[in-house]
Amino acid sequence: MSVKFKSVLLPGRDNIMSGVVMSNIDYEKEFQEFLAKDDHLGKMVHKRAEKYGNSKVAVRHKAFGEWEEFTWGRFVDIIDSCAMGLLELGVKEREFVGIFSNNRVEWAVADYACFSIKACSVPIYQSNSAEELKYIVNDCAIRILFVENQDHYDKAIKILPETSVEKVIIIDHRIDYDKNNSRVMLYKELLEMGKNSGRKEELNKLLESGDTGDLSTLIYTSGTTGEPKGVMLTHKNWLAMLFATGYYIPIIESDVNLAFLPLAHVFERAWSYFILCCNARVDYCHEAKPEVLMQFLLESKPHYMCSVPRLWEKVHAKVMDGVSQMPPKKQKIFNWALDIGGKVAYLKKDQKPVPFGLKFKHKIADKLILHKVRDLFGGRNKVYNCGGSAFSGEISEFFFKCGVLLLQGYGMTECFVITVSNPTRNKFGTCGPVVPLMKVRISDEGEIQATSPSQTQGYWNKPELTKSLFTEDGWVKTGDIGHIDEEGYLVITDRLKDMFKTSGGKYVAPQQIETLLKEDIFFEQVAAVGDGRKYVSALVVPSFEQLEIYCEKAGIKYSSREELVTKPEIIQLYRERIDARTEALGQVEKVKKFTLLPDEFSQENGELTPTFKIKRKIISERYKNVISSMYTD
Repeated sequence: MSVKFKSVLLPGRDNIMSGVVMSNIDYEKEFQEFLAKDDHLGKMVHKRAEKYGNSKVAVRHKAFGEWEEFTWGRFVDIIDSCAMGLLELGVKEREFVGIFSNNRVEWAVADYACFSIKACSVPIYQSNSAEELKYIVNDCAIRILFVENQDHYDKAIKILPETSVEKVIIIDHRIDYDKNNSRVMLYKELLEMGKNSGRKEELNKLLESGDTGDLSTLIYTSGTTGEPKGVMLTHKNWLAMLFATGYYIPIIESDVNLAFLPLAHVFERAWSYFILCCNARVDYCHEAKPEVLMQFLLESKPHYMCSVPRLWEKVHAKVMDGVSQMPPKKQKIFNWALDIGGKVAYLKKDQKPVPFGLKFKHKIADKLILHKVRDLFGGRNKVYNCGGSAFSGEISEFFFKCGVLLLQGYGMTECFVITVSNPTRNKFGTCGPVVPLMKVRISDEGEIQATSPSQTQGYWNKPELTKSLFTEDGWVKTGDIGHIDEEGYLVITDRLKDMFKTSGGKYVAPQQIETLLKEDIFFEQVAAVGDGRKYVSALVVPSFEQLEIYCEKAGIKYSSREELVTKPEIIQLYRERIDARTEALGQVEKVKKFTLLPDEFSQENGELTPTFKIKRKIISERYKNVISSMYTD
């Protein structure tokens, strides 16, 4: 079967013609040199411990209320104790060990301990239900399971009779657990057992024999369309990600990264590996909640961080809502400062000198306005990576003008990272240029396809799904629709499976509509619908925090959220805001009708994935009567 492609995109920065980018850089040669220094993640941390000992902090967390520092020497000593403890429990090469926990140092310890004995770590999202946990445990026959807190422990104990789990290892010793259960032990007991095991020589031999092609992990995709799938990744896959992700971002030893997104996600995990590989420090944020993050940012003052669009949408909406309530004179000053900030930021991006007069104005603008935005994030920001879903170019540019560099990227667990912006090649509204080692092409159907040394060999235990992941010539089918622009930047339109067709035969990309609406401070969640229907409608979950403030100011009385979302004046408020946000869309994409919902979509109810993507099929089924009511006339 012959396959045609609209365009092919290769990494590089020169000779962009007709969607094809050529480069004279020999990335493969550079990658081999990179591997010569670090060819295995388990060996990587041990090399850093040899280099720094106790002279430099590797990681920190605040899991017990106060910041706790771990030097490289201490960190790797604990990793070794954990690894020997796992050997005492009979863990073999290529055996899968589960980690069901929030971000914290012990998560990383368990991960690197598995690598050190050639076992494979299997991260499980901290928010997963007992049923989701059971599925993963049984799919890859996990025998040893690390759990963090009471919730994780309770879920593990609940599924224990239906699984192969032989030992549950509790990280937080303060929880209530069955001390008489022989299948339960404390993390600190595991470390003590490992330390006294006499298995140091065995550990060293296993570590030394570690190879770049060794299987390192299974990462279970969050499953928007079906059961989670265990993506197999080798150490070489990870190292290709590290090489590509940070190629244009120079990390120095004094840099700090705040690990906020769950380490169960490939994005956060790869970047945290990269930071440690570059001898910098990782601070772990133990709760993936915006309000917790904002406090951690002030304390950690990170130079780097991985993030998702929703965080920036919320911060931007709050800032702009505050500006809208300023007196006209102050609004004028704010807009002037933003304009000056933009002029300076663009000159710096293009590596051009900033004229003295503009530099002087920028100093004033920064003192009056711009620094206040940066200070929200600790004030030391260099680069904050952003990915995971569609992101507004308008919001990204706003922060850029304030001196907060958000670099959008694109990838999937099966092939990461595909594209990412960098400090000199950063075009708002795109996902950036293709990274080194990666090749990208667009099929005639508009699907983005990619290939790289970072790509998976397939899904654990799922040969048919593995086969369907690849093209006949071995490229990964991303399932995303997009195109390559004239400057070589990748633009994502939507998920192939998410796009729907109206009864009039017009295709609609729902993410575009949803992203526009979520830029507004009054919107928390949105699901655009309209497959086989006459027009587009939307299920809207209001930001009740903002809406309740509005009602108080406007004197609107209500007794419950159910009553609030049916009030005519509230419906009119949202009608006006929807029309304003979607004004630039084509007629077929405009939201003709909508319904305000009193309850948020949640992972507990099966409506969201652990990465907060909406499960469209489940939402469509659960709200089918509500959806049908929007098409009755």
